[in-house]
Amino acid sequence: MKLLVTGGLGFIGSNFIRHMLNVHPDCTITNLDAITYAGNPANLVDIEKNPRYFFVKGDICDQQIVESVFSHHAIDTVVHFAAESHVDRSIHDSSAFVTTNVLGTQTLLDSALRHKCSRFIHISTDEVYGSAATGSFKETDLLNPSSPYSASKAASDLLARAFFITHGLPVIITRCTNNYGPFQYPEKLIPFFVTNLLKGKKVPVYGTGKNIRDWIYVLDHCRAIDFVLHHGSDGEIYNIGSDNEKTNLDITYEILKILNKDSSSIEFVKDRPGHDWRYSLDSSKLRAMGWKTQTSFETALKETVNWYVQHEGWWQPLLR
Repeated sequence: MKLLVTGGLGFIGSNFIRHMLNVHPDCTITNLDAITYAGNPANLVDIEKNPRYFFVKGDICDQQIVESVFSHHAIDTVVHFAAESHVDRSIHDSSAFVTTNVLGTQTLLDSALRHKCSRFIHISTDEVYGSAATGSFKETDLLNPSSPYSASKAASDLLARAFFITHGLPVIITRCTNNYGPFQYPEKLIPFFVTNLLKGKKVPVYGTGKNIRDWIYVLDHCRAIDFVLHHGSDGEIYNIGSDNEKTNLDITYEILKILNKDSSSIEFVKDRPGHDWRYSLDSSKLRAMGWKTQTSFETALKETVNWYVQHEGWWQPLLR
């Protein structure tokens, strides 16, 4: 397999690349990453000399660079992570989200079609479904995004799906719940709160802190993508969840406990606009195929918090 991973210097992408190199000795990987603020070369410094790994700095919106990558590396498979993904940033300026998430995806789909790729995995998010008061979203449910970020991801999902229907490009879409683990940029809830506490600061909890998310360890997500890559069906959508719903306040107290802090470190702040109350996915379709999570939340959260404690040299430069 000659695999193109976009956004491979990001949190999930870097963990996925390391997983694929470890598990599939016949796989060569080309990582196309623009090295934006969340793309960190330090995430993959341990494998940069691996003869099966190639890095190309470039924007997925740049058709010339994308075409060059497909041609030079004879790409036959794509796993597309690259995206602007932080909701708060999309509220303040949505332009980069539309450009990268929609136009960038279109550029990749065009090239994948021209080069007759055998599989294109489009990595999406549970946020495209909107908020779920009760129950869990199935892959067939309507999209109802609330933020400019999730709207741009929903648009890219529809575009990817259209390339399958119109052109027969073998696209698969995955939608995952909230990830956590090592190498996550410290603007996201868990690393943001951990690094704040390690610096002696309070943690800002939106609203009442009762908003609910399902949390999945990043390596379980990577294994799910790998599973879909090898066992999924063209044109299908697969939800990836862990059935591990927690309120933001639950997560906060778990982190405080691990770091021997108390509730005096919590600061409740004004809720953000359009803050979805609850995300929940029905992953029974993928589980029926044989996939399952392998990591307990309590164990993985403790390991994640300790990773940030032990890797201050990784996250400190990102906060300057």
